This record gives sequence, structure tokens and C-alpha cells, in this order.
Amino acid sequence: MGQYPDANRRITDAAASTGSRLDSYVDRYATRTHGMTASEVRSLFSVASRPEVVSLAGGMPNISGLPMDVVGSLISNLIGKRGMTALQYGSGQGDPTLREQICEVMKPTGINGHPDDVTVTVGSQQALDLITRIFIDPGDVILAEAPSYVGALSTFRSYQADVVHMEMDDDGLIPERVLDAIATTKAAGRRIKFLYTIPNYHNPAGVTLTAERRARILRICQDHDILIVEDDPYGLLGFDGHVPRAMRADDAERVVYLGSFSKTFAPGFRVGWALAPHAVREKLVLAAESSVLCPPAFSQLAVSEYLAAHDWRGQVKSFQELYLERRDAMLDALSGLMPEGARWTRPNGGFYVWLTLPPGLDTKAMLPRAVTSRVAYVPGTAFYADGFGSRSMRLSYCYPTPERIREGVRRLAQVIEQEMELRAAFGAEGTSRRPGLDAPGPDQS
Repeated sequence: MGQYPDANRRITDAAASTGSRLDSYVDRYATRTHGMTASEVRSLFSVASRPEVVSLAGGMPNISGLPMDVVGSLISNLIGKRGMTALQYGSGQGDPTLREQICEVMKPTGINGHPDDVTVTVGSQQALDLITRIFIDPGDVILAEAPSYVGALSTFRSYQADVVHMEMDDDGLIPERVLDAIATTKAAGRRIKFLYTIPNYHNPAGVTLTAERRARILRICQDHDILIVEDDPYGLLGFDGHVPRAMRADDAERVVYLGSFSKTFAPGFRVGWALAPHAVREKLVLAAESSVLCPPAFSQLAVSEYLAAHDWRGQVKSFQELYLERRDAMLDALSGLMPEGARWTRPNGGFYVWLTLPPGLDTKAMLPRAVTSRVAYVPGTAFYADGFGSRSMRLSYCYPTPERIREGVRRLAQVIEQEMELRAAFGAEGTSRRPGLDAPGPDQS
């Protein structure tokens, strides 16, 4: 479902009637392609990658801490000893040894999974696409947090799902809002296919769902027969040494758990997975085979060799320390430089801070001024399916050095100050606001 379906349809109809078109295939595409638009994150890449711009936008893992000599030796040995296997087709479900290792990787979350129920995917993004493909018919409803991961929203839109958002606060998704969303959707006679959540160190909000709320939301979904898709790319990257218990650990039949090695090893290998109930796993494998035939054997075996031969737990700990230093740099800079009325989350892990500005400011409208001032962020509207989030932005601290983070926040603060002066002079006032994380309040530093 496109963000502007009526406008898209009018453009298509006008092009077809006049015979004047930029795309000669415009009247042949499937209806669902109307929702295929570049995300605001993607559109920032070309600008944010310039060396003079401090990018607080993208969520690129910082792989500078990886022992490249170890990785290089590992790959060389893999080709030398198992090249005939690594460079060949593999199983549509994924390498059996890697699936066993994935079950070990999940154990800190409380999950006792079976390798037969694991499907290896090309990153967890493909897992999200496959789940959506096998469950969603056009017009079906997906419940999702507000805000939510932009890649998930893009996938849901491409399959013509309708996203119903549920409010969060600093303790994560609010159970009462889940109940409200269920009641409203069912009263309208609509069908909820699943609830999508990132409970740990949320992207983009940075918050973590409390243990008590996890249990309540799980009970609510059990009572209303709703599947949960638990997306957990950051769960091992907490700053206090604690790994939150997965919802999947307490309900193997109602939760599909998505994981990834992109944040705990390296994103270039594009290896993720889905742990699903047995019947769902069967559908996932069939959908995966029709999409990519099989996940890349080379990437899988490289990850498998890394897990077997390297202290991956120690490597995760070094990533935790690296990201903690950068998070502290961002929070310190925000505390010293943000104007009165600004509010931000304080993540205990992961990559992101969610910043909400004082009333009257629009982060999307402000972005060109920020880029001109050589700092980039992602506007909050990218993380909503309904146009909200105009006062908010996602700030990423994972990739820049602490010094660059401080400089980026300094530049951002100057842009905000200039924007506030303009708003005060001309009396403009923002109107798009959602309660919860986007509501005004004291900062969280």
C-alpha cells in the first residue's frame, strides 16, 4: 500500500491516457508496485557518505573491531579445505551445522530451539519478507510499534498490508495500547495476521521492553490468537551484560523469532535466520526456495567456521564496549547542547537514540538545512506508516568515532537553534504529533 496511493493512481492514469510517460511499462506493473518507494534512509546514503558530513543517520555496524587477520585466515582455510562445498549450491533451509550453531547462539536469550526449526536466510530482512509473503493478503492488518523499523514498514507496504501502530514509552510497547489496537481492528471487521515487535534496544527508538510487559503482551496475543514476529538483531549487544529473555523462549508455537549475524559479526556476509513453529518453517523453506533457491553456501560456511574457531562471545563483548563508548558520547553531547523541551531515549544497548524536538519543529523539513550544515539524521516520519513522527528523528551512534559524534550533535544543535528562531519569527507550528515517545517532556539523559 503506497504512502500516496491516490496520487500514484492519478499519475498512472494520466500517463496512460496521454501516451506521455517516463516509464513505458507504467500501466503493466502489478498494483502492489505502487507502494515501492525508496526509503528515507536509502535516499540519505549518497549525501551521508560524503566525508565532510557527520552521519548520524545510517545504522552501519562498526566492524573496525573485527580481527581482520583472523577473518582472512578463516576464509582462506575455508576455500582451501572446503572450497568445493562452499562454492556450490546448498540446502534451501540452510547448512545443518550452522543451524545447530545458531541454536547455541540463541541460548543466552532463553531459547532452546531445534535445528530443524531454523531456516537460514539472506539477512533477517529476507526472513521478514518471507514471513510477510506467507501470511499477508492485501488488506490484512499487521500490528506494529510506533515508531517501527523502516525496513519492516517497506516490506509490509510491498505486500499491501495495513499497519496499525501501537504506542510505546520508555519501557517499550504498552500492553493497553495493544488491547486497544486489537479491539479497534476487530470492531472494524478486519483481520490481524501478526504483531511485529523489536523488543530489545529498539530500532529506531532505542528502548527495551520490560520483562513484565513481555509476559503481558504474550498473554494478550495468546488470548486473541495472534502470531508474534519477534525481531531481535540487537539482543546480545546490551551494555550491562544482561541478555533479555526472548518472548520465543516462553512460547514456541506462537512466536517466530528472527536473528542476524550482521550486528554481532559482519553484515557483508548477509546471514540471518528465522526460528519458527514447524508448520510455519515448512512454508518458509518453500518460499525461500522460490526466492533464492538456497542461501549462499560460502557465507554460511564462513560464519560457521568463525563461530567454531573464534571466540565470538569475546568479540560480542568488544562490540558492546565500543558501542557503549559511542552511546555515552552521544548522550553527553545531547545533554549539553539540546534546547529546552527536547526529549530523548537512553538506550541500554543497540545502535540508536530517538530524539523528539520541541513543538513546532519538523525534522523532515529541517533536513536540507542539516545536510547543508554537514550533519545527517533520519526524520521520524520514515518510521511511521501513518505520517506521524514529524518532530522526531533517529540518531545512530554505532559508526562514527566519539569525537565525530560530539561534532555531529554540535552541528545539529546549531541547525535546531536556527530553525527555532525561524519558527519564532514566522509563527509556524507543527501539527503531526503522536503521544508516548513523541510527546513533549523532560529529557531522558
